Amino acid sequence: MTAETEKKNAQRRRLILLRHAKSAWPEGVAGEERPLAPRGRKAASIMAKYIAREKLVPDLVLVSPARRTQETWSLVKTKLPASPEVRDCAGIYEAAASDILEILNEIEPVHHTVLVIGHNPGLQELAQSLVKAGDTDALEKMAAKYPTAGLAVIDFDTEGWQGIGKATGRLERFVTPRSLD
Repeated sequence: MTAETEKKNAQRRRLILLRHAKSAWPEGVAGEERPLAPRGRKAASIMAKYIAREKLVPDLVLVSPARRTQETWSLVKTKLPASPEVRDCAGIYEAAASDILEILNEIEPVHHTVLVIGHNPGLQELAQSLVKAGDTDALEKMAAKYPTAGLAVIDFDTEGWQGIGKATGRLERFVTPRSLD
């Protein structure tokens, strides 16, 4: 690897935004405690296989404390070839895009690929605000709907997470379980 290639790789950051899979709505269960529905477990498994197959392996995972996000992560991690650092992040639960961005801006520069497992509307709004360019078809699909278990991969040319913000990223892809069936 040349010095120039090493420098470029040091300046790259990849953000993977995974909305939790479809949750159940059991009567009398608080929102934060809602589990995945059977359809959600199936979708999370589909996305887990895709993440592994495409080598979208994070070195840091931020997971909302909600049961449905924790269960989504439990299914995804079984397919990963490595065990990334995982942080339960209460600030992601029901968070606005700006709140999630603040959390991302505080990530240590040693982490190059970060997976966030969270909720809408915050994830969709964050993805739309960060993207300046990318696959037009993927941008249109993401803007129209960010369904449960939807996955956006956004790349940044920056030395640290403090460098990401409005219109600084490129949407590398947007994938849904339905698009993989």
